[in-house]
Amino acid sequence: MRSVEQRRVAGGHEDPRVTELRTAVSRLCRQLAAHPAEFPDRGIAEEELAALDAMALSGTPDVPRLRRSLLLIAAAIGSVSALRGALREVREAVELFSPSSRN
Repeated sequence: MRSVEQRRVAGGHEDPRVTELRTAVSRLCRQLAAHPAEFPDRGIAEEELAALDAMALSGTPDVPRLRRSLLLIAAAIGSVSALRGALREVREAVELFSPSSRN
């Protein structure tokens, strides 16, 4: 049985943008899980990170939905300085799906 990390889209190759997004989401999830402080919107951040990962697994994420999830995550954890770098990586990965980034 293949793990989720080994899953590939049709044709055997995963879109590099999807790989980037999944890597960034995974890193932020790990850092969030390891962060000792509880804060009111932590559950929202965890749910939206799971949604981002699910969209990435689909192979063709919906860009407006990606951005909405990113905004919710940023609002939920934006004030936690320890997560700032990982959050920036998720934002950069989401931006890879913007039409302007394909130039």
